[in-house]
Amino acid sequence: MGLWQSIKRDIAAALERDPAARHWLEVVLVYPGFHALQMHRLAHWLWRHRLFLVARIVAHISRLLTGIEIHPAARIGPGCFIDHGMGVVIGETAEIGENVTLYQGVVLGGTGKEKGKRHPTIGNNVVIAAGAAVLGSFRVGDNARIGAGSVVLSEVPPNSTVVGVPGRIVRENGRRLDVIDLDHANLPDPLDRALRAMQRRIEFLEAKVRDLERQLAERPRPGHVPALEESCAQKR
Repeated sequence: MGLWQSIKRDIAAALERDPAARHWLEVVLVYPGFHALQMHRLAHWLWRHRLFLVARIVAHISRLLTGIEIHPAARIGPGCFIDHGMGVVIGETAEIGENVTLYQGVVLGGTGKEKGKRHPTIGNNVVIAAGAAVLGSFRVGDNARIGAGSVVLSEVPPNSTVVGVPGRIVRENGRRLDVIDLDHANLPDPLDRALRAMQRRIEFLEAKVRDLERQLAERPRPGHVPALEESCAQKR
């Protein structure tokens, strides 16, 4: 895909996925995510031509201007949309497929000082919500969704939803996504479900304990004759 086609895909992605985007000129002039992607294309070209220092300088200037840090060696496919973008970090060996959406604070990083491939590979049509961290050299499958604040440390199958710390798969192949699903605010919460189940169990056990206490209180004691005690009380 040529440079102009990639730029048009980036503009179209912003217009499609951000309801605040009113016009393509607005995207070009005031969207830091768009600016960061275009500067990364320049830095990546320089990196591929072994102008490593110049590429890092371009990436650093981009970080100062946009608040988005993308290593020049990272590979980013067309149609990527970085919404707001402040605090986004994309590591050196990260690979991002087509039509991926990243929100502010997303980190595509490594887990240590290992060499070689150490950052994640993101499939097509993936949505990574605000503050999520994807750490390690594994793949996030096509059409996956990662909830806000999640920390993902292992491979994510296609068409899955991941939430939590560490990230847990709470939905897999629930539906095939023909369009990019940006609904990252209504994801299942496994911790909430577990707490609610525990609360129901505790309430059930408390009711059983109260029932047993009532039965014990009503049961006659050994050697206890209620009629005789009542007669003695009347004579007194």
